[in-house]
Amino acid sequence: MFLIFTGNGKGKTTAALGQAMRLVGDGKRVLMVQFIKGPWRSGEDDASKLLAPKFKIVKMGKGFVGILGDTLPREEHARAAREALAYAEKEILSGEWDAVILDEVHNAIALGLITEQEVNVVRIKAESKVEHLIFTGRDAPLSFIEVADLVTEMREIKHPYAEGVQGAKGVEY
Repeated sequence: MFLIFTGNGKGKTTAALGQAMRLVGDGKRVLMVQFIKGPWRSGEDDASKLLAPKFKIVKMGKGFVGILGDTLPREEHARAAREALAYAEKEILSGEWDAVILDEVHNAIALGLITEQEVNVVRIKAESKVEHLIFTGRDAPLSFIEVADLVTEMREIKHPYAEGVQGAKGVEY
């Protein structure tokens, strides 16, 4: 199955992590490749170690692009996104994983770090190599939505960030 979690609300990565937990509980092997999230630690990093070797998270992003104090050259972000996509493709083709999650891949596309066409090539290769492919991130391309088996859109109704409250550990990260 090809699953998409998209939209402006919180919960896209969380939904993918929930799918990963369910898959691991069913004896499957799951890889999550993170395209934007940078080197800071989050709860899922530590939890993934408890589920190893059935679940693995690989953070390949350099952090948020152009916001929240980001000073990295855009090309560095683009290089990281290209490396993340190449790594994901290699792992998909390895046959080691039952499911692969490309976390925030839609964001990487929307930011122009990688192209929709490049990601689509990997998606097509994954069809015969993994049971489940999961994409997350805002602004899912319509071409992906059209071919996905399951699409869920998270819609923000209320969020403390709008009131200036920073993300809460264990909820936001």
